[in-house]
Amino acid sequence: MTIQPEDVCIFIPTLNESKTIGPIIDEFRSLGFSNILVIDGHSKDKTAEIARERGVNVVMQTGNGKGQAVIQAFNIIDSEYVIMMDGDATYLPSEVHLLLDALENGAGHVIGNRFANPGKGAFTRLNSTGNKILNKLFGFAYGGWLDDILSGYRGFTNDTIQKMALTQKGFEIETEITVECVRNEINIKVVPITYLPRHGDGDTKLNPVSDGFRIMRTIFNMARINNPLFYFSVIGGITILIGFVAGIYVLNEWMNGITHQLLAIFTTLIIIIGIQMFIFAMMGDLIVSLHKETMRGFRRQK
Repeated sequence: MTIQPEDVCIFIPTLNESKTIGPIIDEFRSLGFSNILVIDGHSKDKTAEIARERGVNVVMQTGNGKGQAVIQAFNIIDSEYVIMMDGDATYLPSEVHLLLDALENGAGHVIGNRFANPGKGAFTRLNSTGNKILNKLFGFAYGGWLDDILSGYRGFTNDTIQKMALTQKGFEIETEITVECVRNEINIKVVPITYLPRHGDGDTKLNPVSDGFRIMRTIFNMARINNPLFYFSVIGGITILIGFVAGIYVLNEWMNGITHQLLAIFTTLIIIIGIQMFIFAMMGDLIVSLHKETMRGFRRQK
């Protein structure tokens, strides 16, 4: 069955997007989409006013951060399908059919891959490198080798939204969404999209360095529950490495006639702790595997 525009809610989180929000809404309207929700983060320009003039549903954000806006929107939306797109005109509304086609073919979550067709200047070298590193880290942590986990152009079914437990309030929200979909074994489809340079009058809200580290921390911290094998193995590996470095120092000093008894004991304890981390990793992985198998059994019974 073909997805009809009336079954879709177009969700646009905004913050000071007065230069771009109008044309985005107009284009979605021309494509037949009338259910458009704008969550505005208390813009200091006329973003909300411009959106209201076009007759869309504008809701003022109750908190701060893109993640909070997404969580608020998901608590409001009851449409069968949801398309989420940033309001900075870096994505094309005309490519919405690419995401809807994937949802129509059984995907529970669709990610638009910005790297498939980036415009000239759309990515700085720092942004491009950082995104690729985070994508690789995500793949090692969760086994989901996706091309663009940070894309802001996404599609969801209502069932997928109901399964996700989102808590991140900032730009880490895309990472958390992807992790939640992997955790719930939701069918994720990645589709190629166009990614354009930011509008000349628009300021980026993303700090590549600080937000990049926050996203990296989110990927690692969420692995504690979703992939303990990766989480505890990383901790164990680092701990054992520190122990071996200290051990080499103690051994070298001992060969020169200098004894560091306390440091030798401390080094031994560090290595033992590292080995215990690997044991925790295997036990945690077993528990998670059993839990997933149990949940699959419950879903089959339904």
